[in-house]
Amino acid sequence: MRDRIEKRTAEIAVIGLGYIGLPTAIMFANAGFKVTGYEIRKDVVERINSGKAHIVEPDIDDLLRKAIESGKLRATSNPADIRGKDVYIICVQTPLREDRTPNLTYLESAVETVAKAMKPGSLIVIESTIPPLTTVRMAELVEELTGLKPGRDFYMVHAPERVMPGRIFRELVYNSRILGGITSESAELAERLYRSFVKGQIFRTKSTVSEVVKLMENTFRDVNIALANEFAYLAHQYGINVFEAIELANSHPRVKIHVPGIGVGGHCLPKDPHLLVWPAKDDFGLIRLAREINDGMPLLVKDLLFEALRTINLPPEKAVVAVLGLAYKGDSDDTRNSPASAFVEAIVDDVAEVRTYDPFVEGTHGSLEEALRGADAVVIATDHTVFRSLDWETLGKLMRNRVLIDGRRVVEVPPEGFVFKGVGRGEY
Repeated sequence: MRDRIEKRTAEIAVIGLGYIGLPTAIMFANAGFKVTGYEIRKDVVERINSGKAHIVEPDIDDLLRKAIESGKLRATSNPADIRGKDVYIICVQTPLREDRTPNLTYLESAVETVAKAMKPGSLIVIESTIPPLTTVRMAELVEELTGLKPGRDFYMVHAPERVMPGRIFRELVYNSRILGGITSESAELAERLYRSFVKGQIFRTKSTVSEVVKLMENTFRDVNIALANEFAYLAHQYGINVFEAIELANSHPRVKIHVPGIGVGGHCLPKDPHLLVWPAKDDFGLIRLAREINDGMPLLVKDLLFEALRTINLPPEKAVVAVLGLAYKGDSDDTRNSPASAFVEAIVDDVAEVRTYDPFVEGTHGSLEEALRGADAVVIATDHTVFRSLDWETLGKLMRNRVLIDGRRVVEVPPEGFVFKGVGRGEY
């Protein structure tokens, strides 16, 4: 196995070709490995094999075409095509159920698929974000299904992704990686594999440590954002601009407050704190409270909207509201756990009409002008770059009333003629 990895003759199967799986498959293919991407969505397979990505990410189409045209990458929905590979990299979702407990059925299904396809000596890598102790459990599942002994007959590693949409390919190369093996030899094999394209530091550890580290990183960010959101609440009470206050506080060399906003979205931050504490025997108040604060931010924006509508004496039930942005992150098409969706859900039964527009995501209206024509209020829910340079004087002429609510600090100076409210903008 070491020799095949070093010579790049090892064959790799990537299970799940989503936001992480497809870029990962591309990177290994362009590093010289023969890669088969396994994806149950047949339309996605056809699109990838034609050289067109189904996700939005800078440079992805060019890098995908290079991998496809070289013959190093192909996608399939046929499990027979991934039999007998040297390496299996699992990149499937691990969402939460309605009760905020982890749903590991996608992961378990992927592991079962691998177990049916693998040969003795295979290396299995889980890139999915998972609760502590899960890698060990999945190794035990493989043993139950195959009779192969973990650490002796096959190797297993947890290698959590640490990338940000919009910068995935750069960060896959230059960010540090943590490789947690069920044995030291498992981690050592994975390091040889990832060194084929990773230029950042690589740290080897135990699988449970890598699981916890990944969850700690995002829990730290989530708790910090919750603190910033608490500061935003206070700013409204004290009549100040929270962003000015945070900037000044961050001038202290040991202070780094995050940015408040309409809420926390994506596939990591809303989920990972729950995964971190799920297997634990004790409750953890701070982590769970931070989640409650961040989940509640769309309701703060709803309050700001209704306060502004009262200013112009317009009952909410008569208001037409246009929501700009559906993605959870600026300049992305990723809508997973988007606070924009939570906001729409919070107001839809209380207003006359909700319209949505996003240049990266299909909304109820195909253009900004269509969404704003005859609207009473605009709510900015995503910090897309294009929203920062809008001509509000012209757009305001399309509207019936001019209410502007900024959930993402997109508008620095409120346009004339608008009733303006923004998260943490207590001066207005």
